Amino acid sequence: MKTSYTFSVLRYVHDPVTAEFVNVGVALYAPDAKYLNALCTSHYQRLSRMFEPIEGDHFRQITKYVQSQIEALGQRLASELPFKNPPRNIEDVLGQVLPADDSAIQFSTAGGGFTSDLNKTLHELFARHVERYVTRAERHSRDEEDVWKVFRAPLEKRQVIKHLVAKEIIAPNYDYKFEHAWKNKIWHAYEPISFDLAEADSIKDKANRWLGRITSLNDSQDKFSLHLLMGKPREGKLQTAYVQAQNILNKMPVTHELIQEDEAEEFAESLTNEIKEHGE
Repeated sequence: MKTSYTFSVLRYVHDPVTAEFVNVGVALYAPDAKYLNALCTSHYQRLSRMFEPIEGDHFRQITKYVQSQIEALGQRLASELPFKNPPRNIEDVLGQVLPADDSAIQFSTAGGGFTSDLNKTLHELFARHVERYVTRAERHSRDEEDVWKVFRAPLEKRQVIKHLVAKEIIAPNYDYKFEHAWKNKIWHAYEPISFDLAEADSIKDKANRWLGRITSLNDSQDKFSLHLLMGKPREGKLQTAYVQAQNILNKMPVTHELIQEDEAEEFAESLTNEIKEHGE
């Protein structure tokens, strides 16, 4: 069943006279599903290249604030408090976070449509309106697929891949599909994650997003353990941020394991033995 939604793009407007702007986020609202969420970027290099250099820390603080406030409103909406009669249009909701004015950060005129997966649509809109314009230098040096290749090779050699299936974990307010999982009493999810990014803040932000994601999934009736297959940054100057990211991930409220790329063979051997032991 498809749900109607509206969305608005968050813009950095450099000059209200010339109306020059850069998209920096997306918010999506579906009142019938009691859903409100947003994704904002912390990258600012493109803005500095297009306009005069801007203060990066200040920009990141603003976009983080907007996203966190919308997420908080979304949680209140999902819990039905205090929105007994939720607003019907996204402009009224976003006005509670960012009033319409002549400031540099503004939401665009709303668009909309129908979808059967609100989370997926939010990420697709973010990719279409924001991420597609991020330059190569701001993107991952390696993505999740690159990291998965490192771990997949020893698993294929041991013919373990066939035992891994997709599993969607559904919680009251969030759901996520793990593409590689195996069940032995509970589900064990194996998720590649690349921290080979361009900036230290991006590495820590990504860890925090995963902490929030797993915290939301912890309410699921499906109990699961999480094994993160880690792709570390190749630049030496980013190793401190990588250590901090791991410290953040270790706060995840489920049984979890952080597996490094140089442990791929050992991990594959261990998983092979587990599967054999349980007669799979």
